[in-house]
Amino acid sequence: MKRLEGKVALITGAARGQGAAAARCFVAEGARVVLGDVLDCAPVARELGDAAVALTLDVTREEHWLAAVALAESRFGALHVLLNNAGIVRVAPLLETSLEDYRAVVEVNQTGCFLGMRIAAPALIRAGGGAIVNVSSTGGLEGVPHSIAYSASKHAITGMTKTAAIELGRYGIRVNSLHPGGVDTAMLGLSDEQRANAFAFLPLGRVAGVEEIARVAAFLASDDASYMTGSAVLADGGSMAGPLGWNI
Repeated sequence: MKRLEGKVALITGAARGQGAAAARCFVAEGARVVLGDVLDCAPVARELGDAAVALTLDVTREEHWLAAVALAESRFGALHVLLNNAGIVRVAPLLETSLEDYRAVVEVNQTGCFLGMRIAAPALIRAGGGAIVNVSSTGGLEGVPHSIAYSASKHAITGMTKTAAIELGRYGIRVNSLHPGGVDTAMLGLSDEQRANAFAFLPLGRVAGVEEIARVAAFLASDDASYMTGSAVLADGGSMAGPLGWNI
């Protein structure tokens, strides 16, 4: 039996990169998926056929979340999994970060995650339980120079995940955060040279592919992770294992 057979999942930020890879992985594992993004998800949904449907989903807008959950239940009969994947980054030193940029990052990354959990949870309860996977970052566990808004929002996701896990466990809903390190996506914007060399310092010596992160998300969404909740799960090539660059 496939890992997500019979599950219905809502995936945000699904038009490209990590979200699109998760959509493909989830469908390959037997799930049906609702794909949401402010970008056009329709090409990914068409690729996945009858197992997928797409809609415009701005994660900062409550009415978009309500429509996405309603679509999952009307099209596929239930909602079992939420993958809060949508996120943005603004890069600047603290002293050059505008209030506008700070708020924009927090609205998408932090408020979007909150709204997703709050609005999707009743549907998961109606389905008899399920799983929420909130995509944080290694930046949700440590400081990230020149990314104060991003780091703040990802730390918030880590904390919100633990709180939601405590509150929703009684309903059979598991809530975990997923913490990728460097992932080869458009957001990271790597050149060919950077892709080959920028992550050579890691224990695994390379950047992650989007499919590798998608498979971890699929595991956390599945019943194989049935006793995991409130966990911060690293998929970082070893970057958080300890001091790097030592050669003793």
